[in-house]
Amino acid sequence: MSSIVAGGQHVCGYNLNGSLICKGNNSSGQLSPPSGGSFSKLALGLNYSCAIRDSNHSVVCWGGGGEYSSNLTLGVSFESIVSGLDFVCGLSSGNFSIICWGPGWSSDGYSGVYLPLPSILPGPCVQSSCSCGIYPDSQKLCSRSGLICLPCSSPSPSSSTVSPPPSPSVSSSPSKPLRRGLLAFAIIGSVGAFVGICTIVYCLYTGVCFGRKKIHNSVQPTITRTGSIPGHMSSNNSPPSRSSTIRRQSSRAMRRQRSGTSSTKHTERADEFTFSELAAATNEFSLENKIGAGSFGVVYRAKLADGREVAIKRGETGPKTKKFQEKESAFQSELAFLSRLHHKHLVRLVGYCEERDERLLVYEYMKNGALYDHLHDEKNLEKSCSFVNSWKIRIKIALDAARGIEYLHNYAVPPIIHRDIKSSNILLDENWTARVSDFGLSLMGPESECEFWPLKPAGTVGYIDPEYYGLNVLTTKNDVYGLGVVLLELLTGKKAIFKSENDNGGVPTSVVDFAVPEIMAGELGKILDRRVGPPELNESEAVELVAYTAMHCVNLEGKDRPTMTDIVANLERSLALCDDSHGSISTCSISIGSE
Repeated sequence: MSSIVAGGQHVCGYNLNGSLICKGNNSSGQLSPPSGGSFSKLALGLNYSCAIRDSNHSVVCWGGGGEYSSNLTLGVSFESIVSGLDFVCGLSSGNFSIICWGPGWSSDGYSGVYLPLPSILPGPCVQSSCSCGIYPDSQKLCSRSGLICLPCSSPSPSSSTVSPPPSPSVSSSPSKPLRRGLLAFAIIGSVGAFVGICTIVYCLYTGVCFGRKKIHNSVQPTITRTGSIPGHMSSNNSPPSRSSTIRRQSSRAMRRQRSGTSSTKHTERADEFTFSELAAATNEFSLENKIGAGSFGVVYRAKLADGREVAIKRGETGPKTKKFQEKESAFQSELAFLSRLHHKHLVRLVGYCEERDERLLVYEYMKNGALYDHLHDEKNLEKSCSFVNSWKIRIKIALDAARGIEYLHNYAVPPIIHRDIKSSNILLDENWTARVSDFGLSLMGPESECEFWPLKPAGTVGYIDPEYYGLNVLTTKNDVYGLGVVLLELLTGKKAIFKSENDNGGVPTSVVDFAVPEIMAGELGKILDRRVGPPELNESEAVELVAYTAMHCVNLEGKDRPTMTDIVANLERSLALCDDSHGSISTCSISIGSE
């Protein structure tokens, strides 16, 4: 399937041939779309389905007893539609206003209601030219500071024949001369975009465009724990203890010192190995040497001919791997990024192998495996069973990972967005120093912090930024969300998605939904990992600051999240607050993997 949308008890989607397929409960005819014509932009409710016709952008609904076929929408073209359980809302093409209808919206079930909202943007405002034309009045909608591009797969929107509501302005369909002009503008813009892309690629390849680094600082919201959090908490539920603030470190020198020695270019080139060398090092990729899996393959522990202990990631082969392009993309991504990145909190690339269909990457071996295994392995059930069952150690691991991500965002040129920050991608070396790994999904950051990305969102369920998943906006704040989930894992000991012990039905729960309400209510003690034990006097404020930092990291909107620099500053302060006297910390033999 190329896309899929879920309703109450049914799903519909398009297969790779563009055919609409519906499965599930058909009690109200919700699986039987009308014949003739093609549809797009599905919206499914409890017992009905709706879609936009490709021919004229009108809405057609089926199922639900016919209660969703409103006369008010006849002749109206739509840019997008969404459904509730028993009502539908759409963005009209003629005046970019919202209209809603259905039995859950009005008493008779048929009357539509225009919402008294200003014109809604049908897409992002961009400064560059558009390949497939622009929306009418896009400059006005963008306050004359940009254009809104028409989607290439959709026809130009037509004007609504229905009288518009009083507030939004109505724009008529563009005239033929204007359309010709838009077409010429699109062609010229496409050529210009192609030349621009070539220039950017040349700059990235040669490095001539980057004379100096750009470091972006953004002012973040202040977290005050002496009173209530505006919009979240009443004064009766004020969080305990002293106030803490997300601090900014504006000194560039201090930031470099904090993040450690780093360089965006390797002084040593990654070694190129033969396939036979790596096969021998892993005993022909035997299962006993398998220690994990990454974004595109399986990871093996190995010992090279010169005695070095390494981890080798091998891209999947055989009939299972039909998407060779994805494997190749992940391989090239990791090779490109890790070959030019060097930081003590990023896993170091030792070498690679590229022979026929084989794609292998060789990393330094992380003796103590992945953070995920220490937090969630079944053998780590008792307080004495893991080195990480200490608040100071957990905060230190969080700080290490944050410094690695901060380096990617602020010091790599151009900036890099990891896109798959999770506890299984935070590895621990023999000294228990944490390092970020697995760059198979990483991308160079966009120039704008509000830029739509042409690729489908990628990541891991439970860690992926809901704003990125829903709006396809790629920013550094996507990684901030993932790290926020990891911080909540460290605090609670729960997986990103887990089954509640108190729920007999075993309904999956997000650690964000589990932890954030308790943090906001000042009941942090209820959710802390019992394996670590209650924080000591000085640890209490440190753990509390980590919790409030995590809470802000997982805000729904990226603009409300702190930057990695702010997070590093907070975690540094938390670590400084920890007391050095922590009883004995012992380790136990558990099977841990490395990705």
